[in-house]
Amino acid sequence: MHKGKGMKFVGDSRVLAPEARKKMLPKDYSEYPGKTEAFWPNFLLKEWMVGAVFLVGFLCLTIAHPAPLERIADPTDTGYIPLPDWYFLFLYQLLKYSYASGPYTVIGALVIPGLAFGGLLLAPFLDNGPERRPFRRPVATGMMLLALAATVFLTWQSVATHDWAAAERQGKIVAKVEIDKSNPGYEVFKSQGCINCHGENLQGGAGAPALTATGLKPEEIANIAKNGKGAMPKGIFKGNDKQLKQLTEFISGLGEK
Repeated sequence: MHKGKGMKFVGDSRVLAPEARKKMLPKDYSEYPGKTEAFWPNFLLKEWMVGAVFLVGFLCLTIAHPAPLERIADPTDTGYIPLPDWYFLFLYQLLKYSYASGPYTVIGALVIPGLAFGGLLLAPFLDNGPERRPFRRPVATGMMLLALAATVFLTWQSVATHDWAAAERQGKIVAKVEIDKSNPGYEVFKSQGCINCHGENLQGGAGAPALTATGLKPEEIANIAKNGKGAMPKGIFKGNDKQLKQLTEFISGLGEK
């Protein structure tokens, strides 16, 4: 056998030749003026700048308009009407309707939101056509417009129908006042059943306002005790004139400087 005969050399290289690699590279950005740009740092820098502007604006807003604070939460106050954050107002309003509350709470709290959000999650699988124009996708566009309209309407109704005056009274921060429970006026307060609505420390509750630091004169309090006001009915006070005087002077003196 002669040297070199009967042997073959086979080459297999997985590395592309320079000419082939050059063809696979994307074209230079300069060939698309105004249409594309490098992600780093051009595009990302613009994103950061816009985000910084919004962040500074949001911080200025929080400084100019601090979040309103209410009194300390009282779990025993069953008359307090809570209000969720703005992004849950549409669900809050939904639970006010007949077939979404009471015995049907499961429908309003689970079934309807579950169908809505479930449809949103399944949207990529239910509508996977190539069309991007809204009018060429009537089902998906119609469902999205319906959901958007329902959310806006329910949110607006929640804000429009909420009793903001009652909410302000309920959440009002009242200065802590030392209650002299040995005072004869407090004994009248208990004996007349006022404690059931206004609380042991006259802090209010069950829809009744706090009786500390009212700023009212004894005569004004006596008029309310006899004739009622708001949710308080007329003639609820059954005591005599002496008891009425003790009660009104006691309440009027609470919180005075």
